[in-house]
Amino acid sequence: MLRAFLAMFILVFLAPLATHGLWWQLQPHASSYAHADWSSAGLLPQARVVPEAVVHFMAGRAGRWKGIFAHHSWLVIKPKGAAAYQRYDVVGWGRALRIDGYPPDGRWYGNTPEILLTLRGSAAERAIPEIHRAVAAYPHAARGAYLVWPGPNSNTFVAAVARQVPQLAPALLPTAIGKDFVVWPVYAGVAPSGTGLQVSLGGVLGLTVGSIEGVEINLLGLVAGIDWRRPAVKLPGWGRIGVATIH
Repeated sequence: MLRAFLAMFILVFLAPLATHGLWWQLQPHASSYAHADWSSAGLLPQARVVPEAVVHFMAGRAGRWKGIFAHHSWLVIKPKGAAAYQRYDVVGWGRALRIDGYPPDGRWYGNTPEILLTLRGSAAERAIPEIHRAVAAYPHAARGAYLVWPGPNSNTFVAAVARQVPQLAPALLPTAIGKDFVVWPVYAGVAPSGTGLQVSLGGVLGLTVGSIEGVEINLLGLVAGIDWRRPAVKLPGWGRIGVATIH
């Protein structure tokens, strides 16, 4: 039994993480926060030319060595007829919850972000008030509330919003380290999508099973699993390998 567990741990967790770590070291990276590019990546059109309501779930690789493991996730909203986007994310310095702290589609530590999921029109109009309520109710928004591992962090925030707005749950990446931190010490209840169940020991050990999440095993915050709805495997470091997330 012990040998089988060790073999599984090496094959499913350590090997993908090690190979992604080697690949990551070969990529160009900013040497520091001050030298990183935080400017718009040009992924979103000007808000004034988009008359309809929109919600974007976005993520970019974390900076420096943390990029081996994790993405940083955030939300961008624009009500119908609004002339500007609003960006909501949580960071590890100062007050945790930030509103418009960066460009809506800004690079994260120099890394170009992805749009993982978009709601438009009536779907966005219904979701935006729910997002506002979830943001206002987020319990870890104050200065000093952020904890890079196991959470609460930026991914804990977007997962908390997704629990209130489950349309966003398909965009939660396996590399969104911290998404499985709910409460300390133990959470046992509904998965973020509302389509299954989740058990989590402080975000460091857990299991999620749902029609949206598929099967996810969390070990020390690293996630491995299978997505059967949008066929993909989920591996530490590499994230989803298969059908892309829903845009």
